[in-house]
Amino acid sequence: MIMRRICCVVGARPNFMKVAPVVQALQARGLQTRLVHTGQHYDPQMSAIFFHDLGMPEPDAFLGVGSGSHAVQTAKIMTLFEQDCLDFAPDLVLVAGDVNSTIACALVASKLGISVGHIEAGLRSGDWSMPEEVNRVLTDACADLLLTPSPDADANLQAEGVAAWRIHWVGNCMIDSLLKHLDRARAENTPAQLGVTPGQYAVATLHRPSNVDDPQQLGPVLDALEATSRQIPVVFPVHPRTRAAIAQTGWTPTTGLHLVEPMGYLAFLGLLADSRLVMTDSGGIQEETTALAIPCLTLRANTERPITVSQGSNVLLGTDARRLAPAVAGILAGRGKIGTIPEKWDGHAADRIADLLMQPVRTLRETTLG
Repeated sequence: MIMRRICCVVGARPNFMKVAPVVQALQARGLQTRLVHTGQHYDPQMSAIFFHDLGMPEPDAFLGVGSGSHAVQTAKIMTLFEQDCLDFAPDLVLVAGDVNSTIACALVASKLGISVGHIEAGLRSGDWSMPEEVNRVLTDACADLLLTPSPDADANLQAEGVAAWRIHWVGNCMIDSLLKHLDRARAENTPAQLGVTPGQYAVATLHRPSNVDDPQQLGPVLDALEATSRQIPVVFPVHPRTRAAIAQTGWTPTTGLHLVEPMGYLAFLGLLADSRLVMTDSGGIQEETTALAIPCLTLRANTERPITVSQGSNVLLGTDARRLAPAVAGILAGRGKIGTIPEKWDGHAADRIADLLMQPVRTLRETTLG
């Protein structure tokens, strides 16, 4: 068998948890794997510590694109990644999620005639005001292999007329990482380090522009978190863009609301796993709380992960922050949503992807088409 050359791309924190188990599964099967970090997230708390926590190898290439507008960042990634592809000549480029690195590298590979695989394909919010929605839809259009986390993603792709041979329901790679590292994460004792009691605190995260960039929305959300902290202590790891926006408002937290620095993967997973409830606008955290059976309140009007609502522990609150405190009161009164864990969120999604990639894309197409 000719050893295949696969380039795995990461750029931002959500990518790391999805790609880490896949890199390990590919290498275990003897496939030649190159790991490229675009540098979209580049400071230690947003990047390096995640590599350490997840046991990822040092990247074979670090493009160092840094921050910038969507156009500037995407263009830098495309320019630098094109040369990397020409040098390495991969048979397939594997991208994950919906960040700028995802679409930029998918476009480059597609234009060079290199096959593309998309981890977490088929997710749709229907909200084109979200940059992530643009990225995920366009990446799916470029990709040859659409590696989906759940049946609703398959249904979305089928409704868009995608050929059946391209769609492969493999499960959720982020849950692979969660299950593998959960015991280590709990051993970090993050709640004790922050002075809160396991099972008796809430976790909050905010980073989406719709919640953070508009002071008219951010102010009520902060007030709602403050009101929630009078019911239960709230630990709020603050994303850099969120901290900058909060500083502009002049708002200061009360004693029950603990604003802390961003955490590494293990520290945050340990905090999440022992929480009573979670308030977020993150897509990945909706999935992680479902896997952990922890009630999740999502401050968004829509979600690209509807299985976390229909089957898991997630509740969409919408954008009216006034709904947050009553929802928290309901959870504390024993009416929290637990749900069930979706099929194939079992810790083996990466193995399914690696097994699939043992076959050339041409073979997959010909086998399916008969």
